[in-house]
Amino acid sequence: MRTSVLVLAVWLAGAAPGPGGAGAVETSLVPLPRPGTVAVARAPVRPPSELAVTASLRPLVRPASLDVTAAAAPAPGNLGFRRWIEGFRPRARAAGITEATLDRAFAGVRYNTDVIQRDRNQAEFTKAIWDYLDSAVSPTRVRNGRAAAEEWSRTLAAIEARYGVEKEVVAAIWGLESAYGTFRGKTPIIGALATLAHDGRRAEFFEAELVAALKILQAGDVAPADMTGSWAGAMGHTQFMPTSYLAHAQDFNGDGRRDIWGDNPADALASTAAYLKHFGWTKGQPWGVEVRLPEGFDYALSGERVKKPVAFWTRAGVRDMAGKPVPDHGRASILLPAGARGAAFMIFDNFHVIERYNPADAYVIGVGHLADRIAGGPPIRADWPRGDRPLRFSERQELQERLNAAGFQTFGVDGIIGPNTIAAIKAFQGREGMIPDGYASLQVLNRLR
Repeated sequence: MRTSVLVLAVWLAGAAPGPGGAGAVETSLVPLPRPGTVAVARAPVRPPSELAVTASLRPLVRPASLDVTAAAAPAPGNLGFRRWIEGFRPRARAAGITEATLDRAFAGVRYNTDVIQRDRNQAEFTKAIWDYLDSAVSPTRVRNGRAAAEEWSRTLAAIEARYGVEKEVVAAIWGLESAYGTFRGKTPIIGALATLAHDGRRAEFFEAELVAALKILQAGDVAPADMTGSWAGAMGHTQFMPTSYLAHAQDFNGDGRRDIWGDNPADALASTAAYLKHFGWTKGQPWGVEVRLPEGFDYALSGERVKKPVAFWTRAGVRDMAGKPVPDHGRASILLPAGARGAAFMIFDNFHVIERYNPADAYVIGVGHLADRIAGGPPIRADWPRGDRPLRFSERQELQERLNAAGFQTFGVDGIIGPNTIAAIKAFQGREGMIPDGYASLQVLNRLR
């Protein structure tokens, strides 16, 4: 599984490596990576309504080591936390952080029990990809996206001209990460990262992010009081983690600061475009195209690992939704995020560039489709298997265990339906005479039982 730039989450906000880190805001939709059925979440929160699209829709990558028992958060005294900070100071100074920066950054910082509870409390929620997309690309989010793109049209056009990333794609990431800047997160970043580093579960990762955050403060890009974001350290309009900020943030408006936190989104939007460009964005290439598969299509050829020239797919009878051959944008794969009974997409290299921002298929499709809709494109036209119940996390683990026991290796039991598990499902389906679409369904699990 690739490491993401940002992170994902269905009903939760969590933490993972990437530009962004965890839930950008208090409420976040989170599909798991490469979901056939997607989900996971923290404790129940109020579901976003059609009109309430002010929350981030970033799905969150579940770390392989995640304990989903939702154990109560530990509550060590603030004295132990202060001792940890004193022990951290020499390591920070060795990384180039001055004593003055440390004093300024840690003034008034306290252990944040809410952050630990959010990190621990990954409750057992599920959300299917069609439900995720219903929110991610709702009429209201599309309408707000078009309005935001119009309001910032000159800035977005200039960003597209400089970085070669379509303005609608940048706007779509902005929309999913912070609802076009309306929910950037209010958690003090230094305190949150220090708490998570002190906690120890992923100490090395969060300490590295904390050092990066201190470097940002030392450079003068933001004051400690203004460095706010999600509980897990993601910041600004498009939710960059501190290490990604150091590597990719841009001073687009030329004021001497790389300000991704303020009301003006120019630097944040340019930083997102720079990030995508760095990882190989190709202007003019779609992320993907919704397609119709012919009767008798060989579903064993589906999946991200099978890349063929567009001419190959055309000869196989694959057509766009208007019945025409798909234009040649390079080698492509056929993606079936909900199996043979759901929508099918021909995906190109730009799909994988968005994956560098967040590796969940649901997130990538959400960004790509929202960008298409902002640009005036149509909704997804195929039906989804809406009667299917997404597998629970424990069921996804059971699926992997049973596949391994049956001789179909998933190379791990982590509850994440990634490429290895999809390949194992396809092989099992083929043996059983089922459609080998790699869809992690209850039907497949019951057959394994």
